Amino acid sequence: MNDVSILVSVVMPIRNEEKYIVNCIETLMKQDYPKKNLEIILVDGCSTDKTKEILNEYQNKHPNLIKVIENPNKTVQYALNIGILAAQGVYIVRLDAHSEYANDYISKCVHYLETTDATNVGGPTIVKGKTELQKVIASSYHSTFGMGGGNHHNEQYEGYSETVFLGAYRKESILRFGLYDENFPRNEDDELNYRIKKNGGKVFVTPQIKSVYFPRNSLKALFKQHFEYGYWKVAVIKKHNKPARITHLVPGAFVVFNIVGLPLSLMFNPIAVFYCMVMLLYFLLNGYYSATNKHISGLFNKITLFLVHIILHVSYGTGFVYGLLNMRRFKFNYSHSLSMKP
Repeated sequence: MNDVSILVSVVMPIRNEEKYIVNCIETLMKQDYPKKNLEIILVDGCSTDKTKEILNEYQNKHPNLIKVIENPNKTVQYALNIGILAAQGVYIVRLDAHSEYANDYISKCVHYLETTDATNVGGPTIVKGKTELQKVIASSYHSTFGMGGGNHHNEQYEGYSETVFLGAYRKESILRFGLYDENFPRNEDDELNYRIKKNGGKVFVTPQIKSVYFPRNSLKALFKQHFEYGYWKVAVIKKHNKPARITHLVPGAFVVFNIVGLPLSLMFNPIAVFYCMVMLLYFLLNGYYSATNKHISGLFNKITLFLVHIILHVSYGTGFVYGLLNMRRFKFNYSHSLSMKP
């Protein structure tokens, strides 16, 4: 039987987050939202590090506040649906373990859900680093050249947006729109937000909802993450017959240009001249945006940012092209019938 005093349910997918989870949960313990009206649902995807031990310790200390649930399918989209279906709250606040949250994060989410006509509300994607490499990667997220801009990356913008970082919504709304499509291990938020807007809902972003996201801490992990973003972006486009934005197409075009242009430039001089001119322009722009980035300092960090830009473009573009080549493999949940029932 539902506890009618619970107004907000925090739902957080977690897997192997021992380095981040303590600081993340501690920011939740400091929330100014009344604890008597709050539940925190931590959905663990079969962690193989010390994450589960840490979660159990918090649950034992705060049994009336924290609930730990298993996600046998491991990935985020399953965890979100499991958590939402188990939630007792009127409002769902979807969080991420790789982040930390302002003390008024939850109360601000509730405020904007109650005072706007938005279905989903959230803050901009504010990225910061703990290590030097993370700081460099974080600076690329706030670079027009690195991530291509967008309202949800703008720390000053308030208004309707294509998407938000994480998000919060009424439980009845998310059930009505069909929860997360469990065929999307990446871009699940992107797909849901597009579905919300396609069916008459609105997505609202405000800098008053404040959090910090910590990016991947290795170039290999960064490449893998953005390859998957590019690959699953094609799935979102295909499912909804959604026209791709220029920022989605450019990285893929860049990859195809290199795959086709490099060998042809070795055979034909006119093509070689054109290819070299385009690549020179790319490297000049990359060098300019890397050198003038105000979020980092030092020659080594600037050079690293130059490399990070290339990794972002090549990984996303390669994933996007691979997705186009494998479009027939994508399967979607058009009815959004659930694998688990309330």
